[in-house]
Amino acid sequence: MESLLDILNKVDSVVWGPFLLIPLLLGTGLWLTARLKGLQFRKMIVAFRHGLIDPNDPTGEGDISNYQALTTALAATVGVGNIVGVATALALGGPGALFWMWVTGLVGMASKYTEAFLGVRFREEDSTGHMLGGPMKYLKKGIGGKLGGGLSLAFGIFAVIASFGIGNLTQANAVATAMNDAFGMDTHATGALMFFLIGMVLLGGIETIGKVTSAFVPLMIIIYILGASIVLIVNAGDIPGAFALIFHDAFTGSAAVGGFAGSSLLLALQLGVARGIFSNESGMGSAAIAAAAAQTNHPVRQGLVSMTQTFIDTIVVVTFTGLTIITTGTWTMGASEAGSMTAEAFSRGLPGNWGGTIVSISTMFFAFSTIVGWAYYGERCLIALVGMHGSLPYRMLFTCVVFIGAISEIQIAWVLADVANGLMAIPNLIGLLLLSGFVAKETKDYLDFDPKLRETPTSVAEFNARHIPEWS
Repeated sequence: MESLLDILNKVDSVVWGPFLLIPLLLGTGLWLTARLKGLQFRKMIVAFRHGLIDPNDPTGEGDISNYQALTTALAATVGVGNIVGVATALALGGPGALFWMWVTGLVGMASKYTEAFLGVRFREEDSTGHMLGGPMKYLKKGIGGKLGGGLSLAFGIFAVIASFGIGNLTQANAVATAMNDAFGMDTHATGALMFFLIGMVLLGGIETIGKVTSAFVPLMIIIYILGASIVLIVNAGDIPGAFALIFHDAFTGSAAVGGFAGSSLLLALQLGVARGIFSNESGMGSAAIAAAAAQTNHPVRQGLVSMTQTFIDTIVVVTFTGLTIITTGTWTMGASEAGSMTAEAFSRGLPGNWGGTIVSISTMFFAFSTIVGWAYYGERCLIALVGMHGSLPYRMLFTCVVFIGAISEIQIAWVLADVANGLMAIPNLIGLLLLSGFVAKETKDYLDFDPKLRETPTSVAEFNARHIPEWS
């Protein structure tokens, strides 16, 4: 196993190195931001209003509401990466890594919009009448030819693999660890409980997943942010210094402090981007699969709703985690303590054992929700690859792997998750670049017609008939 781990670490260093994914991710996000004329900044308020306040599009085709599609995507992204991932980035890359996570999130909003737009634009019904969409569809149908087919195939394979890494083994292990830390619960018991709960949710399909995530995802985020807010209030005097440290170290690297060994600018950049994409998944294409299931009258509408997910994940949740770690000084504990860094930061700001308990419970819910979201992603990708007969075997295997992840030591799974994340992002990012002109034109056409997303379903239907008659 050590030799396999060494091989995976080498592959990981290449995939997430300075010459492949980092420039591709940032470059794609910047290019799409330019092509869409800063859409994520111009339309952010409209996007939040439409996703959280406006009535849904009941006349639009789809399986779940646009809000449920948003919370399903949030369920898959707001996970262990928001707690352990941020701590790891700060432990190895220093406070400057948080700046590069912000950059990844802000430019990633354009990537998230584009992939969600395409997910809806090229979706189709499967044999059961449910929507099937995402990179495995828009790469094949939008680009076409051998290139589109090859990119689609590559994405589907890597996404199925990733679903067992980022979406299962690592998350199940995090839940089991959190339950043991908070309540002394045996990992086998946790594994059995998760086996039962995940199985019950997956039996209900996307409709049940949408209902589950829409109910508890907002609650779990609010509880976590309230706990972090108390820590920041206690350490309010250190917040200005924390921001100064973040911006300074983002461009110079970090000097050694306490147990922290120091880092270079390149390391801060590399870890910030890698942990940022691990957290918000912008550019990976996964959220487009959930967006494709949304009831919506036009792809622009769901694209705007979906891009708010990256803002919530990275600019809100990741920022609260990072600031609590920096203001309390726990970022200097050392890389070996990254797993307990956030809990220690909360413990220094909250009375008694509340800090560790809140982090443990948050980890448990964040990780559980990620498992649910990624189960849907992996299943839809496998269906695109082999057809509907792959659905039931996937659900059964996925549920069994949850138990394995809960009871096992899975250091290798974290590296595998990183590699699979990167490999599934590459074909998707290439597709986003190739289809950027198409997305920019249709986005401009629709927003010229409906800039505030206030048009009635009838008016939107008439617009669609004139501009994109082939869209269904």
